[in-house]
Amino acid sequence: MAQISNAIGMNLSGSPSADDVYVFPTSFAQQRLWFLDQFEPGSPFYNIPLAVRLQGQLDGDILHRALIEIVHRHEILRTTFAELDGQPMQLITPVEALGDDPLPLPMTDLSRLPDDQREAEMYRLATWEAQRPFDLRAGPLIRAALLRLADDDHLALLTLHHIIADGWSMGVLLHDIAALYTAFTAGRPSPLPDLPLQYADYAVWQRDTLNRSAAGVTSLEQQRAYWRQRLADAPAALDLPTDRPRPPVQSSRGASCSARLPRTLVEQVRAVSRQAGATLFMTLDAAFAVLLARWSGQDDVCIGTPVAGRRRPELEGLIGCFINTLVVRHDLGGNPSFRELLTRVRTVALEAFAHQDVPFEWLVEEVQATRDISRTPLFQVMFILQNAPAHVHRLPGLTMTQIEVETGTSTFDLTLSVTEDDAGLALAAEYCTDLFDGGTIERLLGQYRVLLEGIVADPECPIERLPLLSAEERDVLLRWGGVTHPLRTPGDTVVERFEAEAARTPDAEAVVWGETRLSYADLDQRANRLAHYLRDLGVRPGVLVGIAVDRSAELIVSVLGTLKAGGAYVPLDPAYPSERLAWMIADAHPSVVLTDADDCPEWLRTGNQRVVHLMAEANTIAACPAQRLSGGATLDDLAYVIYTSGSTGPAKGVMVTHAALSHAYVAWERAYELRSAVRRHLQMTSFSFDVFAGDLVRALCSGGALVLCPREHLLEPARLYDLLRRERIDCAEFVPGVLRLLMEHLTASGVRLDWMRLVVCGSDTWFVGEYRRLQRLCGANTRVINSFGLTETTIDSTYFDGGVGTLLDEQSVPIGRPFDGVHLFILDRQRQPAPIGVPGELYIGGSGVAVGYLNRSDLTAERFVLLEGFGGDGNEAPERVYRTGDRARWLSDGNIEFLGRLDNQVKIRGYRIEPGEIEATLARHPAVRAAAVTLHPDAPGGPRLAAYLEPIASDLAGRDGLAAEVRRWLQE
Repeated sequence: MAQISNAIGMNLSGSPSADDVYVFPTSFAQQRLWFLDQFEPGSPFYNIPLAVRLQGQLDGDILHRALIEIVHRHEILRTTFAELDGQPMQLITPVEALGDDPLPLPMTDLSRLPDDQREAEMYRLATWEAQRPFDLRAGPLIRAALLRLADDDHLALLTLHHIIADGWSMGVLLHDIAALYTAFTAGRPSPLPDLPLQYADYAVWQRDTLNRSAAGVTSLEQQRAYWRQRLADAPAALDLPTDRPRPPVQSSRGASCSARLPRTLVEQVRAVSRQAGATLFMTLDAAFAVLLARWSGQDDVCIGTPVAGRRRPELEGLIGCFINTLVVRHDLGGNPSFRELLTRVRTVALEAFAHQDVPFEWLVEEVQATRDISRTPLFQVMFILQNAPAHVHRLPGLTMTQIEVETGTSTFDLTLSVTEDDAGLALAAEYCTDLFDGGTIERLLGQYRVLLEGIVADPECPIERLPLLSAEERDVLLRWGGVTHPLRTPGDTVVERFEAEAARTPDAEAVVWGETRLSYADLDQRANRLAHYLRDLGVRPGVLVGIAVDRSAELIVSVLGTLKAGGAYVPLDPAYPSERLAWMIADAHPSVVLTDADDCPEWLRTGNQRVVHLMAEANTIAACPAQRLSGGATLDDLAYVIYTSGSTGPAKGVMVTHAALSHAYVAWERAYELRSAVRRHLQMTSFSFDVFAGDLVRALCSGGALVLCPREHLLEPARLYDLLRRERIDCAEFVPGVLRLLMEHLTASGVRLDWMRLVVCGSDTWFVGEYRRLQRLCGANTRVINSFGLTETTIDSTYFDGGVGTLLDEQSVPIGRPFDGVHLFILDRQRQPAPIGVPGELYIGGSGVAVGYLNRSDLTAERFVLLEGFGGDGNEAPERVYRTGDRARWLSDGNIEFLGRLDNQVKIRGYRIEPGEIEATLARHPAVRAAAVTLHPDAPGGPRLAAYLEPIASDLAGRDGLAAEVRRWLQE
């Protein structure tokens, strides 16, 4: 290291004088900080503040003299930077050229302020001082200020740019201040020995020696080879769940949260460390990696950690930017026990520290890290263990104590600093406020403590089973999910509810289809006649009835007639492809199929079902009794079987009982105030979509009118608006695609939906900006609802009905909270509750869970499962729930955010579609070897599916013909 002192700088002026400025190369860390400053000039991102409380009798002149002496002592404090020949260089001003006051110490007197105002103003000024930018070219890059709080109480503020200092440097600065102030107070000269070298010497040495081996030290090339191997294929990002979308350019805005770990817990953590032959750093870092893995769902986690970079004693007393950053890559795969993980972490940490000489700036280049201006390269989260906390220095007549100042910045997405003191461990989390709210980070720190408590209780526990939630947090999640709410009996079936409305208001309008208008009495009697007719054909509880009827009043009669007879209807939308309809009939084996087609289609001629042509048999049906049929379905009987897309091929029929459907109605009635708020309901969705059943029961069980919307109106917003206005519709449920078209029409035409009372959007994702826009286009008394549900849990399970607050326009609208009678769980891979803000799989229980899948006992067992230990309804009995396959998370206000699918399922215009089902169908074509189907969400006209085919024949000249042939084959 002796050669460091021989470094010589260039003299810009050409001859020695008091105005000399000496030029030295930057260190690699300085070079990176220079380029970052060029990218965002004047940012306070890399300011390092130091706030020191001075209690006692302060001599401000002596303090000022001590600071000037420190500037004289350390060349780096009189250094600025400039670019020469395309490279940043250090420009050092000699002491002789500094002038009498190279570091002013202005004082602000706050002593006359009231106590509470004085303290607040002190922190405000400290923060303001910490955030003031530096000019790297003009300098100086250190500044000082003094706040007078009382005659015997002052706060000294020192701020340095990171390009000339690091965390260790601040300790050196405090040491030098204490030594010089003590000596100067006693009238003695500086007691500090001459420095053997300066930071510029180190920068020259670093650049000179990093390209060759040093005696007794692993060669640089070997170290670089280690990092290339260690970080090969490392994840580009740690995708922690954030409160807001990541901005396209990373900002420096930040804040901090703090917490404490008690001494007893720290000693227990030390014991675990000793048993594994690990250090406290390794154990705390391993626990932090577990927490990050649980939050992100990633098993490969990279965490940055700083090293002092002062491996030689000559460097320990210098101020300067020596710090280097290591990347500790954690392998958490296979769900190991914590003890096994700690063994892994011990190995990689020792290796990383053994190869710490490679500057981080080189490391980024060495591994060719992905460049992304929205995040830092290689890692976005840092872990720091401070073994030496800030000391209290006692000076003549003074106590000097370092205090924390909020800088308002954050270097990384998240930095966890742990400092040991007499009381235990102090945790400080610095976080990016563009990404996180303070409450989120407070919960993270709380979960870190719970996790450590779980580790010391059972180090052999698999890491995915270690606890994260306190008992209080767990109770909150169960309460939010409705799990603690008792389930009520549904009372009557929806048929009985409809019949009660028909008896109460027989002349009220029940169904509107164009010019056709049926009163409740008309609808009830026609449905009764059809029910008698179906009973004569053997339809009773448990019997399936296929309904292949176009949208019309006759469709509503067919559904009610089937339900009144006790049967369960199977929707067979005639607009569906004939092959799919044929498959559904073959799978369901309905005893009877109702159709309004003039001729029996080919797909309806297969099987043994009795086909009823409603038009041809109209007179026979009309002759049946109009009175209510006895012996109908009970709550335990099936109401319908609706087919949804299958993940690996064929569609699957979901079996829903009358109890589930009636529960759904009761929940809607309470949440939507159906009897008091709305009277006329628009029905838009396909008969084969379960929302059809929701529209029907919401209207007909509450005494409202069900207005059927022609299919073609959905893509013609002008006609849709006219229908809404003409029929005085006050309740309608839209899919986002239709709603977007309608909003464009409303905006372009300058009209509104003032008369609407309930506008529901469901079945797909839409965005906060659209939600706000719709609110503006509706009246003040219009409730705008975002609903979410699945066929397997009886239509709707959650609804969002509130302000979107500070959510950004580009965020998706939350899906809200559970309806009455619904139990929601968001669980991790071990089926434990995911913390607030952390994604998990959505499970739905309660009264709406379907019986299962028709003829698919294997799939029913896979998706309808028992959850134990959650204590719904005041007991610990297992609850039967549906695994949705959807990713979701709890927001801090108790609403749920939907995050998409865990599998490849997509939604288009409200329909769940499995690309795998389409791929399986395409692969059956004799000319297709393989097929892949993907969603193009930004296609003109809205989201579209695209299929990519691999022909069996190697000649691709006929690929256009193959596409046309396959398209024709699919339509047949």
